[in-house]
Amino acid sequence: MMSKRLLMLSLLVIFVLTSGFSQTGKIEFEEYDLDNGLHVILQQDQTTPNIVVSVMYHVGSKNENPEMTGFAHFFEHLMFEGTDNIPRHQYDKYVSRAGGVLNANTSSDRTYYYEKLPSNQLALGLWLESERMMHAKVEAIGIKTQKGVVIQEKKQSYDNRPYGRILPETMKRAYVKHPYRWITIGDEKHIENAKDEDFLNFYKEFYVPNNAVLTICGDFKSEEAKKLVNDYFTEIPKGTKEIYRPSIVEPVKTAEVRDTVYDNIQLPAVIQAYHIPAVGTSDFYAVDMLSKLMTDGKSSRLYKTLVDEKQLALQMMAFPMPNEDPGLTLAFGIPNMGVDLKVLEKEMDTQFATVREELISDSEFQKLRNKIENELVSSNATIEMRASNLATAYTYYKDAGRVNEELEKYFSVTKEDIRDVAQKYFVSKNRVVLYYMPKQN
Repeated sequence: MMSKRLLMLSLLVIFVLTSGFSQTGKIEFEEYDLDNGLHVILQQDQTTPNIVVSVMYHVGSKNENPEMTGFAHFFEHLMFEGTDNIPRHQYDKYVSRAGGVLNANTSSDRTYYYEKLPSNQLALGLWLESERMMHAKVEAIGIKTQKGVVIQEKKQSYDNRPYGRILPETMKRAYVKHPYRWITIGDEKHIENAKDEDFLNFYKEFYVPNNAVLTICGDFKSEEAKKLVNDYFTEIPKGTKEIYRPSIVEPVKTAEVRDTVYDNIQLPAVIQAYHIPAVGTSDFYAVDMLSKLMTDGKSSRLYKTLVDEKQLALQMMAFPMPNEDPGLTLAFGIPNMGVDLKVLEKEMDTQFATVREELISDSEFQKLRNKIENELVSSNATIEMRASNLATAYTYYKDAGRVNEELEKYFSVTKEDIRDVAQKYFVSKNRVVLYYMPKQN
């Protein structure tokens, strides 16, 4: 009888050989370009009878005209309206009838669409995404419908939700020139007043093969996938408009920005937003580790000290924003009953001062490394996550192989690096501080 240890080793070998990972734990994939500029990534994983077909377009809210914001997010909705060959409101039904699911999301930097389907439905997924890329219905009835949807979403998610305006209020104070100063939902007046041709022009500029990455992950045969990609995507013409890439550089901050915002809330809050380097830069990895140390989870320094030990706060949270251009990391605290915001803010400052002055302990450092290693392994554990990570790496860096380098880059960070970025970025002149207060009757 096979021993338990030998059985586990055999199962591990089978997983490595069939899941698309090399024996060193690296994700194995193929990639190539079509003549129209579409970048294609194929990542086989025979451990699941499913596939993920995804397309990431290199367009987010930062690519928008400052007078016409919210367009990238608007298209996240509009691209489900139908195409020349798919009737209105039928797009998702093709997927559900095949036993699959689909979704999309938009950030400041990119827009992402995907379908997860049974592995025998690869052709369906590719047809759907090719239809969206070549034949999306950008016409009056769909535009009118989605204008109502998006404006209602803004009201529900931002305007009428407690603390919902923290992000827009922070961003417009943190940035004076860069398009990160508005958030993806945009200005409802811009959406409401935009003409149909404005949306059509946006579609023609950004939703083209030379601005996209097609990723297929899961159980498929490589030759069949390449043939289907060729069948469905090679005839889509390359975009002819110059794709707008903002080159705006936000000025270096020399003074703290401080303000008070009133909203329909019961409990006040203090927000500290620090400017951080762009994702993937050498400083970013140390900054990210520092952010996790300070604000990530109940064992983080801010939560453990301010909530558990000193009971100055009811809640401490973080909103890291790892963007393609330099972004922000937000620390958000709600004071305990009877605790003044100034007292809570002072203690937050004390915690950041400590990490600027002292090296973190060996045990904290090892815990950080363990946490990051676990997160990175988990982030590639499913075909859905792998498809997104591969597409993001190519979109941001033009190098899908970066997914296999992240752990090494984090592990190259030293305790001294963490202290250095604390001194460089987590200082008062590099931040926005908001007191978020209940409206006074």
